[in-house]
Amino acid sequence: MAGHSHWAGIKHKKALVDAKKGKMWSRLSKAIIVAAKMGGGDPEANFRLRTAIDAAKAVSMPKENIARAIKKGTGEIEGGSLEEVSYEGYGPGGVAILCEVLTDNRNRTAPEVRKCFEMSDGKLGSAGCVAWMFEKKGFFLVAADKTDEDSLMEVALEAGAEDVKPEGDKFQVTCTPDAYEAVEKALAAAGIKPDVGELTLLPQNTVDVDDPATARKLLKLLERLDDHDDIQNVSANFNIPDEIMAEAG
Repeated sequence: MAGHSHWAGIKHKKALVDAKKGKMWSRLSKAIIVAAKMGGGDPEANFRLRTAIDAAKAVSMPKENIARAIKKGTGEIEGGSLEEVSYEGYGPGGVAILCEVLTDNRNRTAPEVRKCFEMSDGKLGSAGCVAWMFEKKGFFLVAADKTDEDSLMEVALEAGAEDVKPEGDKFQVTCTPDAYEAVEKALAAAGIKPDVGELTLLPQNTVDVDDPATARKLLKLLERLDDHDDIQNVSANFNIPDEIMAEAG
């Protein structure tokens, strides 16, 4: 789990930079389109859409862009032809990596993802090669200076969270996908704002990466994948010790 906390923290910092450039708007538009296509255009009745819209607002995506993406999803205007696919493989150090993708052309996306793997000594695998190692979960990362463990545990567990534990200078909260909305609302009601709140794939076991050069290659691969417009989420089962993470960074 420590690996996911590391990666979630890196993504959070990177998202703040990308948000200033409007770099995430294309990716978030796709998430809104698919959410509206699957569950309708009313965010009050469509939790997946509401979550996608909240993420878009967090990076200052214009209201008209959000509205246009919803209309594409509901079929009011053209441009909502997207499919959900996953690409799986192994990175440096034998780390399992799973990419959740939204694309309008998998014949374009697949070779681009393969190239990302190969550029960092990784290898794209066949469907299902690593998916069994991951489980869908709700995940929150809360800075330790925003609350104390007992208070956080009381709020989160009462709302249906499965686990709360310290991870460096943060606390991580995990829950089932069904409990995500309740935990999110409970944290907000208690005035606790997570640095990270997401429905994601968490590894059931981890691979230790204790070589700085390997860690650097791995992190570079994850960043390349995360930069791809079609890739919505990247999950990996690595654990990098803090001292190696500092050296690799």
